[in-house]
Amino acid sequence: MPKRLILLFLFLLGFANVTAFAQPAAPGAFDTKAAQAFMIEASTGTILLAKNEDQLISPASLAKLMTLDVVFDAIGRGEINLDTEYPVSENAWRTGGAPSRASTMFAALKSRIRVGDLIQGIAVQQANDACIVLAEGMSISEREFARRMTARAREIGMSRSTFTNSTGLPDANDPNAGGKVSAREMVMLAQDLQVKHPDLYKYFGQADFTWNKIYQRNKNPMLLLNIGVDGLGLGFAEGEGFSIVASIQRDGRRLFLALGGLKSDKERIEETRRVLEWGLSNFKSQRIFADGEVIGHASVYGGAASTVGLQAKIPVDVYVPIETPDRLSARIVYRWPLTAPVAAGYEAGTLRVFLGARLVRELPLYTKESVGQGTLGRRAFDALMELTESLLFSWLWDKPWPA
Repeated sequence: MPKRLILLFLFLLGFANVTAFAQPAAPGAFDTKAAQAFMIEASTGTILLAKNEDQLISPASLAKLMTLDVVFDAIGRGEINLDTEYPVSENAWRTGGAPSRASTMFAALKSRIRVGDLIQGIAVQQANDACIVLAEGMSISEREFARRMTARAREIGMSRSTFTNSTGLPDANDPNAGGKVSAREMVMLAQDLQVKHPDLYKYFGQADFTWNKIYQRNKNPMLLLNIGVDGLGLGFAEGEGFSIVASIQRDGRRLFLALGGLKSDKERIEETRRVLEWGLSNFKSQRIFADGEVIGHASVYGGAASTVGLQAKIPVDVYVPIETPDRLSARIVYRWPLTAPVAAGYEAGTLRVFLGARLVRELPLYTKESVGQGTLGRRAFDALMELTESLLFSWLWDKPWPA
């Protein structure tokens, strides 16, 4: 038997159980003009659109969303509060304020500003000066604050994104200034902002803000369309185009979207609206596993029972297309074998839900019951079986496959 077929057989036998059932699939032929795109439905986590979603790009002003996430987290932990005040340094004023001729809340040099007002400056006006004031106030330098931004990204699951400043502003002397992000991870960040900090997330939807006697409307044009968009931010990087991270809530549904690589601000507005409307109009919620339902079983070595049931901690719903039937399948993946004793509630594997060949949802699975150690004879038999399988097939793992 060819090596690839043997490996596939072993994988299916030892690492995964497969459950498949017919359901509707994604409407065909939908694409976006964006070079990078990622969109999910919030309540189920279903992936509705993915295009170059893991490609790393410059965040530009979208880096300010991570600045706010760090600030929101600090407020939640009691490190600072909305009335905490920070001074406006000459660096913040010159680099991000009125002299910069970029997005600013017009913070006055050497004044002191409340955190609550600085948040509004960023969320409503994408103010560079507000970002720098917060970064310098919360850390010893903006560079140190940027390290905190990257660390915070790791905490919320953004494994690849990096940040080098609080604003995303470019630097002629540093081609990596601002950092790197992906569409997938920017959606992850948007979720964190909305789900964990709903009381502060509201600032993204604020229509306008006045500071230093200067009135400015919210810079996010999607808010003016009145289609349910309530955040989050815009970006532009030379050579990479226009980007956006958006969230929409309508008719009880919320979508999170990140687009990058668009050619103009006009195209960004039109494409964001088109993609969001498609996501809201072409899908419906479908329950595929009930609360507490045993989804599959994992093999247990040396146990009083040879298998243990696996279940999710929540009902498993997916956001499925209304039309165009296709195959929806669910696959359980776990590290083989589980070794007794196994406690109830142990995170033993992952459920991956596919629409055709496309992964649309992934969530952890837990053991339904405990499995104690088996008899001495049972443990010896299982150990012999495991050793036999290792001896028979270990030669496969250390050799390269033929081209």
